[in-house]
Amino acid sequence: MKPLVVLLVAAIVTLYIIHFFSVGWNYLMAGNLAMAIMLWFTALGHFMYWRGMSMMIPGFVPAKRTMVYLSGILEIIFAIGLIIPSTRRLSADLLILFFLLVLPANINAAQKSVDYQAANYEGRGISYLWLRIPMQIFFILWVAYFGLILE
Repeated sequence: MKPLVVLLVAAIVTLYIIHFFSVGWNYLMAGNLAMAIMLWFTALGHFMYWRGMSMMIPGFVPAKRTMVYLSGILEIIFAIGLIIPSTRRLSADLLILFFLLVLPANINAAQKSVDYQAANYEGRGISYLWLRIPMQIFFILWVAYFGLILE
């Protein structure tokens, strides 16, 4: 839920800041900046809570700690790519793929009741998916709209 709040607040704030410092409303830049801010926020979690995030990854995936760090680095790269016009389309395509690829980890975490911040199995459980899956779809649609369609 925190990433969604960060995304929406960042979208409103960046839209008004851009409008204040330029001539008009630049929805394209505000939408991509907001997603970049959200990605930087979530990437930070990959480094702060790597132990708990490692618990989210299905058992058959090797090098869990490395995968958590790598996904955090990818989020930073995608964030930068979204705000550079010449790399926006590729970044958006890859970010949508990334969101699809990390969904199984979120499903696995819900099934195991992982609390990634506390690094234990006392999380919200399967009910978390009622929020997480629609939120993931929303993120994908956001990236598709601001990174691919609106351009």
